[in-house]
Amino acid sequence: MAAVVTHPPTIEGPALVTGAGREREIGTAICRALAARGHAVAFTVAPGGDGSALAAELGVTPIEADLADPAAAVTVLDAAAVRLGAAPTVLVNNAAHSVNGGYADVDAATLDAHYAVNVRTPVLLSCELARRHPHGEPGRIVCLTSGQSLGPMLGELPYATTKAALEMFVRQLAPEVMGLGITVNAVNPGVTDTGWVTEAIRAEVLPRMPAGRIGESEDAARLIAWLCSADAAWVTGQVIGSEGGFVRG
Repeated sequence: MAAVVTHPPTIEGPALVTGAGREREIGTAICRALAARGHAVAFTVAPGGDGSALAAELGVTPIEADLADPAAAVTVLDAAAVRLGAAPTVLVNNAAHSVNGGYADVDAATLDAHYAVNVRTPVLLSCELARRHPHGEPGRIVCLTSGQSLGPMLGELPYATTKAALEMFVRQLAPEVMGLGITVNAVNPGVTDTGWVTEAIRAEVLPRMPAGRIGESEDAARLIAWLCSADAAWVTGQVIGSEGGFVRG
């Protein structure tokens, strides 16, 4: 029997993940997956949020930030550079604002609240990271979306509209920064049980999951960690689903 050759994970650049800290959420799983591949990882929590357990695990102080603040991109990147000892070259735009609402409920304040967190800050973070990117270093930007181009999300008009904007942003930014060594992609994690899935939702969704289970945070995190690795250096401008074959209909 031939020997199995294993290779240690390639240690990549310092990483910043927005919206992490809670045990079951996708952002926390992303932080762990990146750390397992050798990244030094910093992460943001909402004002008043508790990321102490994850912080102790990663050996870094959480960055408390209001991502609706127009100045958040600069202050967060500055804070991440201090915590990591170097400017991050990997960015995962995971944080999101989501309040259910259909056409009858939409108003300017609701749209602005979704836009600020779901579009403005991820765009500004990504562009600022590119402007600061060290010459000759590989860089990675990953945005999380929710499959908006694959079908409607009834009753979530502001959220779906703003998340869909990120898909176009990824496709637009990718060719602009590829020459800098930065790849830009989006991941749609599909239905993921981060604690919000009720028994009624589970009963509705499971028949459409070919694997017989709902997605877990670690499923998407593994894909995102790979996109941030050297192995994915030629993958850019893509919106990739991690849905376990979820059947829409």
